[in-house]
Amino acid sequence: MKAYYAPGRVNLIGEHTDYNDGFVLPIAIALGCRIETRELDVPELRLSSKQYADTRTVALADLAGLQPAKHWSDYPLGVARELLVLGVELKGMVLEIDATVPTGSGLSSSAALEVASALALLDGHELEKAELARLCQRAERNFVGMPCGIMDQYASVFGEQGAAMLLDCRAVTHERVPLPAGVSVVVVNSMVKHDLGASAYRDRVAQCQEALTHFPGKAALRDVTLGELERAAAGIPEVPLARARHNVLENWRVRQFHAAAAEADLARMGQLFVESHRSLRDDYEVSCEELDFLVDAALTLPGVQGARMTGGGFGGCTVNLVEKGAEEAFAKEMRARYQARYQLDPAVIVTTPCAGARSL
Repeated sequence: MKAYYAPGRVNLIGEHTDYNDGFVLPIAIALGCRIETRELDVPELRLSSKQYADTRTVALADLAGLQPAKHWSDYPLGVARELLVLGVELKGMVLEIDATVPTGSGLSSSAALEVASALALLDGHELEKAELARLCQRAERNFVGMPCGIMDQYASVFGEQGAAMLLDCRAVTHERVPLPAGVSVVVVNSMVKHDLGASAYRDRVAQCQEALTHFPGKAALRDVTLGELERAAAGIPEVPLARARHNVLENWRVRQFHAAAAEADLARMGQLFVESHRSLRDDYEVSCEELDFLVDAALTLPGVQGARMTGGGFGGCTVNLVEKGAEEAFAKEMRARYQARYQLDPAVIVTTPCAGARSL
């Protein structure tokens, strides 16, 4: 038996900028996906998960012509197909999956599954780390059908103990970003995921592309300045304009957050969190009632420097900057308020930046 692990991630700031070649600032977290493998003497993949009752078996010879089944196994099978494209010779294998990162939470359960699957299917063969992330992104885009950016897979591969990363999604390179010692990253899971999330994500991608058509010569929204946006605004329909405004300002906020972290300016970091959330709520329209409640409630509590939704939106999690020592009181009060309002018990997770994907 062999075992492989890939973490999920929480994005501190830089939301919906990755598929526009922009900047993001995530950390890998101590929740992820573990896969144990055994070789088979028959040419097929047998997939099972401790989180789901059903299993799936696919012959290696059938992979190239396989169609997505809208099933959790699409993620590892999409990875297998991309490995075939690279010329990797796959072996018959049992993959037993066990994930601790909750599905639908906005903490990149799919990327963790993809990256762990890639390591398992590579079976010790080397693939450059950035190419590993790109391969897993292609699996999600080409087979699963989600037009995602590179952030989730990259953060899962490159996660580093004790530091966030400033990721340039065009160059696919990152800069290490230590976080101030006096702050904890606390995730609150709303325990809801509204159905329109996947379709609305695709809509946002299309709306950004529509906005980009108003800037000839620009390769992506990350290339548009605020001045250029303001000068072109009168000729852009309201919705694409709002999506572009979020992207232009969110990229700026990522840079500002990086600078504030270097100065250990917790107040400025928190302010940028709040500005990001308001933009996601108003200009990008990917928040929801539960996320807004969690953010607004957090901002009234002692020791909280900032709060925002994280991930694709329409449910999932908020990420909060909480002063060291205030985490326990924060968790207790947030759970009590959310339970009183929605009769749901939100998972509260105090996390630190963790190491990326690896064999065990």
